[in-house]
Amino acid sequence: MADYTKMSKLILIVLIIISLAISGIIFGLFQKERAKNLSLQTQLEDVKVKQRMAEARLDESKKLIADMQVKLQDGQTQIEALNNDVQKERDAKQQALTQIDQLKSDLENQKEMRVTLEKKITQAQDEVKKAQSQVKELEAQKNELEQKLKSIGDKSQGEQSKSTGVELGKIVVGPETNAQVAATQTGQISPQENKPAAAELSGKILVINKDYNFAVINLGSKDGVKIGDVFSVYHKNKYIGDVKVEKVHDSMSAAGFTSSDVKNKFSEGDKVVLKNK
Repeated sequence: MADYTKMSKLILIVLIIISLAISGIIFGLFQKERAKNLSLQTQLEDVKVKQRMAEARLDESKKLIADMQVKLQDGQTQIEALNNDVQKERDAKQQALTQIDQLKSDLENQKEMRVTLEKKITQAQDEVKKAQSQVKELEAQKNELEQKLKSIGDKSQGEQSKSTGVELGKIVVGPETNAQVAATQTGQISPQENKPAAAELSGKILVINKDYNFAVINLGSKDGVKIGDVFSVYHKNKYIGDVKVEKVHDSMSAAGFTSSDVKNKFSEGDKVVLKNK
């Protein structure tokens, strides 16, 4: 009985020791778990803080993304505007190049026209020089002609002062008058029927000036010639054209050609006869 009691006490002590040991182990584990929990709680707090920080950063990132999207949209708008400006500049450049080509073409044309005008100016200057030379020659011919006319006039007046007052060839008897005289002499008509025929006013060409288109005849105001009178011109008794009196002197007149195609047909010494009006 005593042994049983000792055994029971021993078992009880062992159980107590085991319980204490288990309690110590459990307490140790509890302390460890508690420490772990505290650590986990601390980590959790850290995580929450980091999460809040991350959320704050996320919000900031979202704001930055929104701002970036706005800026991107603005950038795209600016890019489109720049593209439009670039396209406009390209179009303007192309237009400018086209205008430059046109200006080059116009410049070439202007150069060609200038060369042509210079040639024409040179030709005109040469023609002017030739015309001036011709004018000088014509003035010399005119002066020579005036001297010749003066000499002829003086000579004609001298001859008239020596003659009976009628120039040679000024008044001639026409064919009809000659026929009437012959008929009278043969007795075909009576002297009463033989009436005098009207005398013709005739003369000759003294000088021809083809440059000024006129001729000088040896009939003047003393012979009854007036401005506007028309004389028929005969070369070897063949009618070749007319001249019209434009200027009258005492013993000679200047008569212009009635047509340009006859001036080459007239010659000095050709006979002139006043046309009946």
